[in-house]
Amino acid sequence: MPRTCTVGPVTIGPAQPLAIIAGPCVLESLELGLEVARSVHAACSSANLPYIFKASFDKANRSSIASARGPGLEQGLAWLREIARRTGLPTTTDIHEASQAGAVAAAVDLVQIPAFLCRQTDLLESAGRAAAEYGKAVNVKKGQFLSPGEMGGPVRKLGEAGCRNVMLTERGTTFGYHRLVNDFIGLGDLMALKSPDGPPPVCFDVTHSTQTPGTGEQTGGRPDRAPLLARAAAAAGVHALFIECHPEPSKAMSDAATQLPLAAMGGLIESVARIRAAL
Repeated sequence: MPRTCTVGPVTIGPAQPLAIIAGPCVLESLELGLEVARSVHAACSSANLPYIFKASFDKANRSSIASARGPGLEQGLAWLREIARRTGLPTTTDIHEASQAGAVAAAVDLVQIPAFLCRQTDLLESAGRAAAEYGKAVNVKKGQFLSPGEMGGPVRKLGEAGCRNVMLTERGTTFGYHRLVNDFIGLGDLMALKSPDGPPPVCFDVTHSTQTPGTGEQTGGRPDRAPLLARAAAAAGVHALFIECHPEPSKAMSDAATQLPLAAMGGLIESVARIRAAL
């Protein structure tokens, strides 16, 4: 029997509305975070879809040591708390070290494990224990190097740490060099993952799936194909969509090559809402 994941007031899973997890790649300022949160929230409200605001306080996995990384843990969590306070929205952010788990679980509703770190036992154990302590959820992004079935390992580790309020995110699979592909047979397998508590809900990471990794000092991308992937994933029956967006993507501190323009989000959200309604 499939299970659900509770993120603040939002329930993600079968027979639930398609959830939207969206925001800028990195928290550049409180003002930018509020602008994006309010704009996407309005679009989701119009389409009757639940919304979770996303932004990172630190981008630890950068192509260059000189790349901007974000405001850091203390300032970033303060901004996320303020965004939640002013908008009433649930929030999510990612952690990169086990020592960050407690502070992050206390501040946001959904703790995200990056794809590159999805097998790190200490990170998963710390995130699971912190989420269980604070009554929060954990979202594990599937590593680009893993098969869908191998994601049973992170789910088991979280369960052993006391956290069963879990969801998984598909974000593309490495295909040779400089290319990610989206395997929709594999996406179906991920949604049917064998687990003692049933398959966790599955989110599809729209914008990271368009990346062309390792193509220079900054990762490239094909954001022009993001709407196509979003519509396909919605039709495939995923339970949530993850989308990074920015008022001016070309000026973004991180993932400038893949983020969608904030102005395009309303039309895209309306489109996937109609597809989900047709199902």
